[in-house]
Amino acid sequence: MRSVVITGVGCVTPAGIGAEGLWAGLQARRSPIGAVTRFDAEPFRTRIAAEVRDFHPQDHMPRKSAKRFDRFSQYGVAAARLAVTDAGLVPEREDRDRIGVSMGSALGGIAYAEQEFPGFLAEGIRSVNPSLALAVFGGAVSCNIAIEHGFTGPNSTNAMSCASGTIAVGEGFRAIRSGQADIMLAGGSEAPLAPLCFGAFALIRAMSTRNEDPGTACRPFDEARDGFVMGEGAAVLVLEERGRAEARGAKIYAEVLGYALTNDAHHMTAPKPDGREAARAMDLALRDAGASPQDVSYVNAHGSSTPLNDSTETRAIKRVFGDHAYRLMVSGTKAYYGHSLGAVGAIEAAVCALAMARRWLPPTINLAKPDPACDLDYLANEGRDADPELVMSNSFGFGGINASLVLKRA
Repeated sequence: MRSVVITGVGCVTPAGIGAEGLWAGLQARRSPIGAVTRFDAEPFRTRIAAEVRDFHPQDHMPRKSAKRFDRFSQYGVAAARLAVTDAGLVPEREDRDRIGVSMGSALGGIAYAEQEFPGFLAEGIRSVNPSLALAVFGGAVSCNIAIEHGFTGPNSTNAMSCASGTIAVGEGFRAIRSGQADIMLAGGSEAPLAPLCFGAFALIRAMSTRNEDPGTACRPFDEARDGFVMGEGAAVLVLEERGRAEARGAKIYAEVLGYALTNDAHHMTAPKPDGREAARAMDLALRDAGASPQDVSYVNAHGSSTPLNDSTETRAIKRVFGDHAYRLMVSGTKAYYGHSLGAVGAIEAAVCALAMARRWLPPTINLAKPDPACDLDYLANEGRDADPELVMSNSFGFGGINASLVLKRA
């Protein structure tokens, strides 16, 4: 089987834009979560979010494209451009039939449809922006990335809730390993900050209500955690067949070694209490990588800061790693960029790639008093210099979706 490596990282996140922006945000150990400014959130229990600041679409794409795209496509296309540049790829010089796109987005352009709906109710269909028809569907982001660069290889977008970004990277990895493509742009994009989308999650009491202290609202594994904090953004990785990457002298962040996907088949929001299927995803990813649990040094946890998820994930990690679980370094990094649903798994894969290349593991910030059920080494509030050989990145989503990636040091 062919080896697959990461040669480019592109990000649009609340922590920062571009690989360097994201890395600077991680090292600052500060949460960007604040009061919602995109709309009036006063009617909701939750009034905080992680918003992308200082993003100007025309800095990343032609003005005509920026006007045609909704925000979730803008984020994805921008992240893809940043990743292509970071990888040193010149699309015009490549065999674009051998380059594909694999993206994830839980909600696609639904927020844009929500934005257009009041005009439709008030003035009828002629008030609706004609771009809506082509912007709202989930696959718009992968298609727009392909069109922008002329990539004619495999193209797909999955919509598997909070695991979508991880699944997209995993499927991109499989496409290269199996010979369907030589390069895949893989990641996720999400722009859910609109009243109906946001309010729906507030309605089911899934989000934190720490409105007066938003900087500490996302607190994975902490005893006082009370829900996730919604975010937005995108991340795209350039995945490349190793021999090809080495031949062109590309920098290599890490190798993608394994990937697996399971489903709890239990409940739409609550994880299966025993963590069995989450554990099985991790175990299968390790088998896919040809690795044993003892080979892993660091886990970037899903760590959503919800009462059930964090303790269940801890249980699942122990189930897979046994006594070695207490020697693992684990961190939940969503406090840096919020929970951007279908994009967050790709952002966390990018975090892992950067951490491996730069030999520093980001901490779990806001972890003041660990939940007794969460008793692993979560790198509480302080990062750690380390050079792990293998790392794992987990994403667990609504509907019981469990996805795990295994990355190897370059």
